[in-house]
Amino acid sequence: MNKPGRHIAIWSLSFITTLISIRLAAQSDAPPVQASPATIAIPAAHQTPPFWNEIAEFKRQDSLQRPPSGAILFVGSSSFRKWTNVQSYFPGYPIINRGFGGSGFPDLIRYAGDIIFPYHPRQIVIYCGDNDLAASDSVTAMMVYNRFVRLYNLIRSRLKDVDIVYVSIKPSPSRQKLMPKMEEVNDMIRNFMASYSHATFVDVYHAMLTPQGLPMDDLFIGDKLHMNEKGYKIWQQILLPYLDK
Repeated sequence: MNKPGRHIAIWSLSFITTLISIRLAAQSDAPPVQASPATIAIPAAHQTPPFWNEIAEFKRQDSLQRPPSGAILFVGSSSFRKWTNVQSYFPGYPIINRGFGGSGFPDLIRYAGDIIFPYHPRQIVIYCGDNDLAASDSVTAMMVYNRFVRLYNLIRSRLKDVDIVYVSIKPSPSRQKLMPKMEEVNDMIRNFMASYSHATFVDVYHAMLTPQGLPMDDLFIGDKLHMNEKGYKIWQQILLPYLDK
């Protein structure tokens, strides 16, 4: 004789099995779940390095008219970039001007293979460091000095006997608060260059100060950062004796 409890257990098991079958059937008929836009990985857009457009333009110009080998290469930041008529300041000296953007030492290092080594210059004149200090309050004079040394060693690894001239960081009214760091960088690079042959430090810093030790306001255009013709005249007079004829 069948016990009532056994009938109840069998009925319950049958009922649960039926529910599971219905649930599975419903899932098989449901449309596939689509990932929301937030969960789809979208590749980041390709980004070019800083100032690449300017470097590409230099390369385009070089392809149209190759600069002469053995020239004097001016390379650095916007104080050179804006010296668009630099050749007229130094007649008789073949000048290639490759100042670009608001560049810092990392940018010069990044593009050395594009705008330094291909020209086989007889002399390299560098102006850089100003923007490195202005980039962040956390950038120290020692950090900028180490960047310069890295660039110097990079150049020396390929151009062992080329004359390297470093133009000191200039004082400017808009960056007056950075002057103590500028002086530290200038002093360290001056001492470094004094230890090597074919290496020259050119001091434009002190020639641009008033008797009170402040930047001469009348040497600059409206932004109080970049120089006017009067400022470049000072640079011309100081640089000329150091250029290789």
